[in-house]
Amino acid sequence: MNMVRPVSDLRNNFTEISRTVQETGEPVILTKNGYGNMVVLSMEAYNKLRFENEIYFKLLESEQDDDGTRYTSDDILKSVKEITNV
Repeated sequence: MNMVRPVSDLRNNFTEISRTVQETGEPVILTKNGYGNMVVLSMEAYNKLRFENEIYFKLLESEQDDDGTRYTSDDILKSVKEITNV
C-alpha cells in the first residue's frame, strides 16, 4: 500500500523514508498543502518501472504496425525450406 506523507517529512525524516522505499519497493507519495506533489522511489523500483514502461510502448508500437497478416507454422516451415532449398 502506498504511503502518503507531507513533503516536509522528506527533510525531517529522510532516513525513514529512504528505508521505507528500499525495504518495501513501494513509492512514498509526498503532498504539499494536501495535494500530491511528488513521488519517492528506490532506484530498483524506478528502473523496473522504466523497463516495464519501455516494454509496454514497444508492444503498443508493434501492435500499431501490425497489418493483420498471420502465418501458420506450416507456412513458415514451407518458406524456410524454400529459402534454404531443403
